[in-house]
Amino acid sequence: MSNKLPENLTPEQRAAAKAAEERAEAHVTVMPNLTFAQVMRRLFSSVREFKTLSLVTPFLVAGEVVIECIIPFITAQLIDELNLGAGMDRIWHYSLILIVLALLSLTCGGVAGVTASIASTGFARNLRHDMFENIQTFSFSNIDRFSTSSLVTRLTTDAQNVQNAYLQIIRSAARSPLMLTFAIIMAFITGGRMAVIYVFVSILLAVGIFGIALYVMPIFRRIFKKYDALNDSVEENVSGMRVVKSFVREKYEKRKFEGASGTLYHDFVYVERILAFNGPLMTLAIDTIYTFVIYFGSRAIVSSAGANMQIGQLSALITYGFSMLMSLMMLSMIFVMITISEESARRICEVLLEKSDLTNPENPVYEVADGSIDFDDVSFSYFADPDRLALRDIDLHIKSGEVVGILGGTGSSKTTLVSLISRLYDATEGTVRVGGRDVREYDLDTLRDQVAVVLQRNVLFSGTIKENLRWGDAEATDEQLVEACRLAQADEFIQQFPDGYDTYIEQGGTNVSGGQKQRLCIARALLKKPKVLILDDSTSAVDTKTDKLIRAGFREFIPSTTKIIIAQRTGSVEDADRIIVMDEGRISAIGTHEELLRTSDIYRETYTSQNKMSHDVKMDAMSVEGDAEGKEVE
Repeated sequence: MSNKLPENLTPEQRAAAKAAEERAEAHVTVMPNLTFAQVMRRLFSSVREFKTLSLVTPFLVAGEVVIECIIPFITAQLIDELNLGAGMDRIWHYSLILIVLALLSLTCGGVAGVTASIASTGFARNLRHDMFENIQTFSFSNIDRFSTSSLVTRLTTDAQNVQNAYLQIIRSAARSPLMLTFAIIMAFITGGRMAVIYVFVSILLAVGIFGIALYVMPIFRRIFKKYDALNDSVEENVSGMRVVKSFVREKYEKRKFEGASGTLYHDFVYVERILAFNGPLMTLAIDTIYTFVIYFGSRAIVSSAGANMQIGQLSALITYGFSMLMSLMMLSMIFVMITISEESARRICEVLLEKSDLTNPENPVYEVADGSIDFDDVSFSYFADPDRLALRDIDLHIKSGEVVGILGGTGSSKTTLVSLISRLYDATEGTVRVGGRDVREYDLDTLRDQVAVVLQRNVLFSGTIKENLRWGDAEATDEQLVEACRLAQADEFIQQFPDGYDTYIEQGGTNVSGGQKQRLCIARALLKKPKVLILDDSTSAVDTKTDKLIRAGFREFIPSTTKIIIAQRTGSVEDADRIIVMDEGRISAIGTHEELLRTSDIYRETYTSQNKMSHDVKMDAMSVEGDAEGKEVE
């Protein structure tokens, strides 16, 4: 296929189009060795309760085809008897037969249409259900192998393509071969050797049509990758809409989108131009058959005075020829549809056959003894590559109920460290223990219920505040909701809403501020009554006073819960029992606030840069305090 872009694109659109093609090429197949048999076997396992309707449909279609092939034969007999001077009694006789056959054909076709529609839509529903259900089991590493936009495309566009193909398979794909076969048989019965032209033209037409279909198959595969790339661009734009508007880049984004979508348009136009040759090929075949049959049929009728062929037979031959050619055309369209859906089916199966990297052991532990945490010589790589470790040689032991702060620069793997505690990932080397047991020994739901994580960019879902809070505990009473919100310093602003705890939260929490959203997410986590609470920079949008009140509340009301606070501000962790300083995936230092000011360059520089008091003044004050304490001891 030519990669030439349309001439009317602007330079920006051309750049965007090229970028879209590069993104499409970057969307590699997750399971490149997936065979056609594996794809079909997995897809058909989702038919389930619609198997009966799927099997009944081809039988109904077969009945419709047989009857449709009989009708021209009966009609030919009627025409021939009329030529011989048949009376009204014969006309009524044949008319009654034709009416009954037409009604039977209509019934079979109508019922087949209904059963095929129910079976195909039900099949697509099951596919979406199975994909979504399997996605819920994915670990973070599984999700990393798919982009969000790609998963959305597979749940929508790809499922729709497979649904259309399944509808064609159980109805049209059964009808067209049967009609082609019966039409040729009936043509030989009716016209004898003259029907050979049908076979000859059919072969030539089939070669041309299927050759076109085979040519466009690779193009459709590329198109679906471009769909993923385009959806990536849309998702990026929508999620970053605030930034787009603040920098007044709407026009630029529109031009970029037009360029990216232009590549899809270009590919589809190219494909349609190729497929358009099906029409002229079909017309040529029909004209050839009509010319041949009418000429030689008419000549046979005239030369033999109706002895070798009659007008009714000629009429039936023309009808069978048209039915046969239409069946071939339908088969070619089915072939194209299946070609399109084959790539969609493969992409769906990649989701269905993906297995979570994290599974429950055979005999899982269902109780977490306490909130103690131990890292024993732990290293971790997102790519299972020992040369690309995100964490290296982590030896860390946290007592139950301890408050531990984690500080470090961007990319120091702070979040990666705490992700291993709730087993969002498994350690590449070493062992992570919670409550004295390897996290891999626990039931996953049990472990994650006892290790609550509040992210910096946590998510609120559309629904009331109460509904969002009850994600932490579905059975929580209103009093428990209020208690958790007071602890998270959220109750005060909730009470100011006209509807209080029944206030509706828009999708993503867009109608509350960043700080309010973070406090609601903290309250939601507290309702789980966890043994370990991890705050991953989750008070970054909260003012320092509120941040301090939240931490004070934690110490007073949940003293037995182990609290791990990841922060960028030293003020958020300076009253912790211990502070861990991370640097390039390693633990650089551990100690209290005062100890780290003396011993850790990273912590001291961070503290100095964030506080108005100079480093020298602070250190002098600490020295004076140290001298005074020494004299008292003396």
